[in-house]
Amino acid sequence: MPSAVHTATDTTNPSTEPARRPGYGQLLRTPGAWTFLLPGFAARQPFAMLTIGIVLLVQHTTDSYGSAGAVAAFTGVSMALFAPQSGKLADRFGQRAVLIPGVLIHTVSVSVLTVLALADAPLWALFVAAVPTGASVPQIGPMVRSRWAAKLEGSPLMSTAAAFESVTDEFTFVVGPVLATALCTGVHPAAGLIAEATLTLAGGLLFAAQSRTQPAHGLSGSHARVERVSALSVPGVRVLAVAFLGIGSVFGGMQVSLTAFTEEIGQPGMNGLLYGLFAAGNMLAGVVVGAVAWKMGPRRRLILGYAGLTVTASLLWSAHSVVLLGALGLLVGLCIAPALITGYTLVDSLVPASARTEAFTWLTGAVALGQAAAVTVAGRLADGYGASAGFLVPLAGTALALVTLVALRSRLAPKPATRTVARGVGHRVPVTVD
Repeated sequence: MPSAVHTATDTTNPSTEPARRPGYGQLLRTPGAWTFLLPGFAARQPFAMLTIGIVLLVQHTTDSYGSAGAVAAFTGVSMALFAPQSGKLADRFGQRAVLIPGVLIHTVSVSVLTVLALADAPLWALFVAAVPTGASVPQIGPMVRSRWAAKLEGSPLMSTAAAFESVTDEFTFVVGPVLATALCTGVHPAAGLIAEATLTLAGGLLFAAQSRTQPAHGLSGSHARVERVSALSVPGVRVLAVAFLGIGSVFGGMQVSLTAFTEEIGQPGMNGLLYGLFAAGNMLAGVVVGAVAWKMGPRRRLILGYAGLTVTASLLWSAHSVVLLGALGLLVGLCIAPALITGYTLVDSLVPASARTEAFTWLTGAVALGQAAAVTVAGRLADGYGASAGFLVPLAGTALALVTLVALRSRLAPKPATRTVARGVGHRVPVTVD
């Protein structure tokens, strides 16, 4: 991990080159990587389409951003509550055993939610359908990260892998919302969710078929002694979860507020472009973060990056033109990637190998929970006071998370002894946390 390991070479992995400047080329030459990268890329595409697809469909059928945000929030809360359990089950029984039933349930749930919305069902029925929709969202991103961690055990390429995954995630957030918006506005209000369900089913089953690269699970024997360790019992994971709640507030607040803003100015088709600029900034920053051999420790980078995110998010509410909002959205996106990547990198030094997938899903779930709260609050504010008021949500969410992060930063320091035992490896890698 260039963000955590401060050594000139990596002696723990003879297949790697000197770790002074690990890069994407070296990462992608990891044996077996492409067998899970391509299916994983396809399987995670629908994730970025779900929330915006729900918002656009329900807003169309109810004519209320508040109702649309509330239904999307139910989905997000359900995902946040169930995603860590999915990760825990994957750590214990294997990813394939969790994915196959999960994608089938999700496809059916999205279909039911879509039919109910189109049938003008009461709001409570949409809430009920939103619960299994969110609970069954396939956790492809955390599963891919877990596969990287298993492949790169002790390697300085782990931070590069975290950056690569952030870039991949953000590329989906460039393509997903734009695609969902185009389908909902140009084809049919339900087309975004129909596409999401179809892609989830096809991509999820394809990824599940790559069983050779899935990490060893708790029942395979090698991790039986530590299989009951909970990722959430690690203080640093709880702190990171709070930080990721703030990041989720940015995603949710931006989605609803940008939709309301473009409706206010009579250009709803601009929504996908503006959100695409925001996600493109995130993706660009992710590329840079992964290419740099950092000398500053991850804990300090996380705090500085999060402070930048808070400052840029505080300016969104004042934007009253498409050009200015697009520029500010790009800046906010540029600040999100460093915080996300550094947070995921820290996880590898904080939790046992047997709880990695669960830890990653706690962070993913925290983003979803923050997003759920944000779309609800931003939707109500947009309904009552206009789109500009909705942009106050990312400011409040990131500011509160930053205060927590600074106050509890000492909990982000890994414990070398615990890490060595949990990994079951007879070596230690020097770690720089500041």
